[in-house]
Amino acid sequence: MKSPGKAVLLLSGGMDSTVLLASMHCDGWQVHALTAAYGQRHDVELLAARDQAKIWECASHEVVSLDVSLFRSALTDPTADVPKDRTSIEGVPATYVPARNLVLLSMAAARAESLSCGHVFIAVNAVDTSGYPDCRKPFIEAFGRACREGTQAGIEVHAPLVEMSKADIVRLGTKLGVDFSATHSCYDPDAGGGACGRCDACVLRRRGFAGAGIVDPTRYTEGVK
Repeated sequence: MKSPGKAVLLLSGGMDSTVLLASMHCDGWQVHALTAAYGQRHDVELLAARDQAKIWECASHEVVSLDVSLFRSALTDPTADVPKDRTSIEGVPATYVPARNLVLLSMAAARAESLSCGHVFIAVNAVDTSGYPDCRKPFIEAFGRACREGTQAGIEVHAPLVEMSKADIVRLGTKLGVDFSATHSCYDPDAGGGACGRCDACVLRRRGFAGAGIVDPTRYTEGVK
C-alpha cells in the first residue's frame, strides 16, 4: 500500500467501521467517509456515523440515500422479524441485505475517482460475522480486481479487518481510544436507541468484548445482561 493520502471509507457507525476509521486517522489518512441510508429500520447508526466522522476529523462525510425497494431484507422491512437468540450464527439470515456491499463499494469507488482518491476502505469482517457472502475475503479480492480494471485511477480496495476476530477489533479500538459506547451495531434497537442484545450483531459484539476481556459499554435494553 502507498503512503497514506486520500481515501474513501464506508462508514456505518458500527464498531468495525469506527475502529477502521480511528486506525486510518492515526496512520495519517485523509478520510472521506461515505454512509448509506438504504432504508434501515432505524436511523441510530446514521447518527453514530455522523458523530464518529466528526470525532475522527474526516475530511468529508456524505450520507447517500438509496431506493429502499432495491434492498429487501429484515433490516429494511419494519414488519419483518429480526432473528434473535440464534444458538449458532451460521448460514445466511433474513438480515442479509442483497448485494449491499457490492453496491456500496461501487459507490465508494465512484466517489473516490471524483475526489482523485486511489483507495477505498471497507470494514467487513469474515471471522465473526452473520454469514453474509459479501463480507468474505474472496468477494473483496474479486471486487478489488474488478475495481482496478474498471476505474481510470485503478483504485485499490482495502479490508484490513477481514481476518480479525471481534475480540481483536475490540482490543485494537481500545488501544486507539475508540469510545465504543458511541458506536451502534444492533439491528433492532428500542425507541431510545438501546441495543436489543439478542440479534446476531449484538451477540457478536458482546462476544467480542467478552473475548477481549474488556467491559462492554453498550447500552442494552432493560433486562439484557
